[in-house]
Amino acid sequence: MAEITKVKASIGRDRYQTVIQTDKHELIGDEPIENNGTDLGPDPYEFILAGLATCTAATLRMYADRKGWDLEQLEIELSLQVERVGVSQSTNILRELHFVGNLDDEQKAMLLNIAEKCPVHKLLTNQVIITTKQI
Repeated sequence: MAEITKVKASIGRDRYQTVIQTDKHELIGDEPIENNGTDLGPDPYEFILAGLATCTAATLRMYADRKGWDLEQLEIELSLQVERVGVSQSTNILRELHFVGNLDDEQKAMLLNIAEKCPVHKLLTNQVIITTKQI
């Protein structure tokens, strides 16, 4: 059976400040001031990129450790751009990886390939079905 991940979110009258609860953590999501938020936490797009960054980092760390490679540090920069034309839109995410350590070109190429196999990358690049219901 597939694993189920759950998150709860609650918003009151404080503009866009949203309290997000996971099993063990509480986070604040918000909108930037220029979008009439209070900028007390990441916006929704930043949370998506943070999830992809975290998953990519953990996946590459596990892979490099299993191979015994000298990956001292991995730095990941992500950017997201949504292009809207009429009623359709496309989303482009740029993921840039910087490897620190004694890695050859073949190892770096393999890590770039493995980055596309992290579970969040797969989630974002495959069909996603969202069902909304009132509880």
